[in-house]
Amino acid sequence: MTETRKPKRAYVETYGCQMNISDGELMQGVLADGGYTIVTSPEEADVVLINTCAIREHAETRVLGRVSQLNGLKRERPEMVIGVTGCMAQRMGEKLLEDAPYVDLVMGPDGYRGLADTLSQLETRRAAPAARAGKRGPQLAVLDLSLGENYQGMEQRRGDQPTAWIPIQRGCDHRCTFCIVPYVRGPEKNRSALEVLGEVRGLAASGVTEVTLLGQTVNSYMWDDWTFPRLLSEVARVDGIRRVRFTSPHPNDVSPELVEVMALEPSVCEQLHLPAQSGNNRTLKRMSRRYTVESLLEKVDLVRTAVPDIALSTDIIVAFPGETDTEFRDTLDLMRTVRFDDAFTYKYSPRDGTPATRLPQEQFIDSDVAQARLAELIEVSRGIQGEINAAEVGRLEDVLIERAGRHPGQVLGRTRRNKVVVFDGDVARIGRYARVVLESTSGATFAGSEVEVPAMSGSA
Repeated sequence: MTETRKPKRAYVETYGCQMNISDGELMQGVLADGGYTIVTSPEEADVVLINTCAIREHAETRVLGRVSQLNGLKRERPEMVIGVTGCMAQRMGEKLLEDAPYVDLVMGPDGYRGLADTLSQLETRRAAPAARAGKRGPQLAVLDLSLGENYQGMEQRRGDQPTAWIPIQRGCDHRCTFCIVPYVRGPEKNRSALEVLGEVRGLAASGVTEVTLLGQTVNSYMWDDWTFPRLLSEVARVDGIRRVRFTSPHPNDVSPELVEVMALEPSVCEQLHLPAQSGNNRTLKRMSRRYTVESLLEKVDLVRTAVPDIALSTDIIVAFPGETDTEFRDTLDLMRTVRFDDAFTYKYSPRDGTPATRLPQEQFIDSDVAQARLAELIEVSRGIQGEINAAEVGRLEDVLIERAGRHPGQVLGRTRRNKVVVFDGDVARIGRYARVVLESTSGATFAGSEVEVPAMSGSA
């Protein structure tokens, strides 16, 4: 009698940015196509993949701790495969296999297309007599960067969420001195615009009404004669799509053509993430950001003139090597001048292989000073955010219900301007729109009440 082979089960756990979340969905799609059953916890899985970020040292430390924790499961089930994928895997490479010998696989972002085949290859090696006799099982490293790999033709495995991430670009050509991305994801590679539009149409047909276009510098996108403004405009016109967002743009590519599309296409949300990184020109130059504070402020004025209700967010790094206290104060001045609705704030984290790590050692800023600057930046940023949001109490907003709230009987959603709102509602309405009045704010999140009028697709 022939034994029926039990399907392999896989679990993917993702850390990091929206691109990593999208990559996690992509890996799940590859595994499902390869015959794997996707499960929701490592305890159920034969293969556990930790999809990683390498932007900050803290993120890598967290992953190493998590992998060590998973080794406890592996001691109980030695046949379990532990893999580390993504940017951290690409950065650390085979050293990760040496530092964590219980890891079976490291795979960089350009290896996902062959993920199922790689796991089969690993299984074959494990079955070999020599491997069974050894104390340490076979390990594999898939770390080649491919100039042509843009994930064309690969499908993501998405859940039932009412929103979807659409990767349109991989890698980056900018090479900012603090950033590891070009070294772990390679140069910029853009997907076919026709494939992107096909994916959006398919999502709309399935009931998704909000999409976010993803890229490392998403607005530098170019495919054939398609520019990013053209692609954004066409995506916004897909039947069934009510909201379009994009992240993360580079300030240099915020063009009049892009701003015109944002102003004229009703489905493009009144929201823009504009990573400033610093408010001082000398620091920006040493970061290789390729713009000045003055040109950044011109972009802000351009956008706010065309889209007066725009909500702006940003990224800021403090304590970049050589940053003086005066230069840090310039960053605080920029925050007060622009008044971003939200800010993602960090202190500089050295990444091996990036140009900034080769700066003179005496330029690196004491950890206590760096932490104090970060704390002050956060205080200023939260103060501005609180003032902006307090002034918006009383607005009537169109909210897309995304998930259950923290407390029973509550739901959570976002406005077109990316403001998070919690209100009383039924989780059965996830994916639906509600008209909500904003009644109070905790600083970052609003509490509201639904009003009995038909939901609209435009902003209040």
